[in-house]
Amino acid sequence: MNYNQLEDFVNNKLDRAFFIDGDLKKYAKMDRPLPIGCEQTISQPSLVLNMSYLLDLNKNSKVLEIGTGSGYQTAILAEFAKQVFTVERIDELAQKARERLEKLGYQNIHYLVGDGSLGWPENAPYDRIIVTAAAVKVPKELLEQLRSGGKMIIPVGPFEEQDLKLIIKDETGLLASQSLAGVRFVELKGKYGFTS
Repeated sequence: MNYNQLEDFVNNKLDRAFFIDGDLKKYAKMDRPLPIGCEQTISQPSLVLNMSYLLDLNKNSKVLEIGTGSGYQTAILAEFAKQVFTVERIDELAQKARERLEKLGYQNIHYLVGDGSLGWPENAPYDRIIVTAAAVKVPKELLEQLRSGGKMIIPVGPFEEQDLKLIIKDETGLLASQSLAGVRFVELKGKYGFTS
């Protein structure tokens, strides 16, 4: 993936305000997280940009996204990958995100409402997995659904601050983990979340 192309798309072509409701639209250009309802947030553009770049997407990538949220990250994935399978726990957010993404014309996105910490096994394996909520530990199911040679980005740790991890599965299935930055995401809910 070309960083300049990605940066241009995020900063100049994808309108973040489109993914935000009401009075909060006026803050869309700010590099900060914003509430999107249901106690969830849309991440700051700089973090979304960096996480997308570190996934190293290409036009053949099959991506699993855990946490559709507003659909903002999903749009970036869909722009640079072949297929995106996105899972959202909250039906209201999932429906709004789907409406937005369909208005933008994306036809390579598949949607599921459910426990994202369990992934979407029916369509595994995935070349890339991105988790946009904090997990207590890395879900075993997601590691199993990651293709050999694949990459996963996930925030792991306590509620106060998490460690953003890049996990790489080599061609033999061995896993390597690298710490990228300290971050703070909303909590993942479900089997590997803070609360059910």
